[in-house]
Amino acid sequence: MKNPATARAARHPGTTEAERPAGAPHSVVRAINVIRSYGTGTGMVRALDGVSIDIPAGRFTAIMGPSGSGKSTLLHCLAGLDQPTSGSILLGDVELGRLTDGALTAVRRDHIGFVFQDGNLLPYLTAGENIDLAVTLAGRRPDRAWRRELIDLLGISDRLRHLPAELSGGQRQRVAIARALLGRPDLIVADEPTGALDTAAGQRFLQILRDRVDHDAQTVVMVTHDPAAAAFADDVVLLRDGRIAGRISNPTRERIVAALAELSTTSDVGAV
Repeated sequence: MKNPATARAARHPGTTEAERPAGAPHSVVRAINVIRSYGTGTGMVRALDGVSIDIPAGRFTAIMGPSGSGKSTLLHCLAGLDQPTSGSILLGDVELGRLTDGALTAVRRDHIGFVFQDGNLLPYLTAGENIDLAVTLAGRRPDRAWRRELIDLLGISDRLRHLPAELSGGQRQRVAIARALLGRPDLIVADEPTGALDTAAGQRFLQILRDRVDHDAQTVVMVTHDPAAAAFADDVVLLRDGRIAGRISNPTRERIVAALAELSTTSDVGAV
């Protein structure tokens, strides 16, 4: 497999804002001064503390930081799964906090693909039915050629008639990955997506994400603790204590490891 940083640099040779195609959106999703608190009084925890971030269209962004830094909370807010205590989340030009529950559900279904740590499959549907679920609910027919390609890439062609309880953790995760990618959503959000996968399967999945960005101009946001996984991204955003603590452009595993080590000993690593 190619080094992800080398391959990325060859495909994205330093495109500047001025070189973006006319009319291309600056960002797919934005957080504006987002605060997310849980609990009340002395038991209140501020998981996000004034976070503002743009997720550029057609790019792969990884979010990293220590446990409890707010990574998953930020991802869930960006995807409309959680609502900020204050501040705004904009998906394109739509402010998610202003939508009704029904409208928000439709936006998530039609425009966002989700990959969670535990797969989050419906237990009474087969693997194949779970893969088709989001597309079916949106009233569309799956692209059969793309479906076959995904299933073959993920190595689950012999598991499609099995229920989730009959699958291993890694197989459930691969089914969830196929479901998230089948409809070619505008935004793919992934929370520790390789945690249940062996090294080879994890690498295949990360390469699939990389290819979706490079060839289909999709946008990916991924939370991970793994520097090797984050090295597939175009940018790494670092969080600590619910705040943006730095950003790494054109990351390599070595630069990520160094930045995380510095993050553990300083208040802010800045841009790297």
